[in-house]
Amino acid sequence: MSEYNSMEMMICVAARFMEDGCSAVVGTGAPCAAGMLAQKTTSPNMLILFEAGGVAPLLPTMPVSVGDSRTTWKALMASSMTETMSLTARGMVDYAFLGGAQIDKYGNLNSTMIGNDYRHPKVRLPGSGGANDLASNCWRVMVITPHEKRRFVEKVDFITSPGYLEGRSSRDDSGLPADTGTYKIVTNLAVMGFDNPERQMEIETLSPGVTVEEVQENTGFELLIKSDVHETEPPSKETLRILREEVDPHKYIIGR
Repeated sequence: MSEYNSMEMMICVAARFMEDGCSAVVGTGAPCAAGMLAQKTTSPNMLILFEAGGVAPLLPTMPVSVGDSRTTWKALMASSMTETMSLTARGMVDYAFLGGAQIDKYGNLNSTMIGNDYRHPKVRLPGSGGANDLASNCWRVMVITPHEKRRFVEKVDFITSPGYLEGRSSRDDSGLPADTGTYKIVTNLAVMGFDNPERQMEIETLSPGVTVEEVQENTGFELLIKSDVHETEPPSKETLRILREEVDPHKYIIGR
């Protein structure tokens, strides 16, 4: 029996990418858990922001929404979405955690609709909220998501949040800030990045016991494979203890 489940693994791995002193806009759920865990382990000086306006709170417990009163607990600011978005537009936010129903090989995200007719979609999704602003202006975008072929598609049905658009220099050429874009995709199977000239999704590390073939079987397009692919380091017992006892003791997220 595994000492941790896939959600715990994804949260712990995502938290490692948050260097001490960084700033990150987190949503509720796994991204918030990753931010809280980072603060309590390797990144005590990490600055957390919420889309609804909470800036640098000392989260007492897991908030249930981006407007939860806990997102402003002992915060530097209890402002508004306008203030959060203006901070990203000024280049002051390092990371944004985003998600969507679809993601393609260039890191573009779709949370708007499924189908080929915007006015008559097969499925109408929640839409952007502030996701487009965050994907456009934050320096690095992080995604935590289950790895399923229906999510990882060759081309998203609608670009809600831009990644590298059509690859190579197309993001820069579009006028979006230089050196920004999708940074890491953390799934239950692997960690993937875009650090290559094509700006295509590339396997960097594999979850324990997972093969490259298994990742490819669950992806709707051909993945690039880094030359030095290795196993993702599993979470330590102490990190799991903090996640379970201090970050999410009621298992709102890790119990999924």
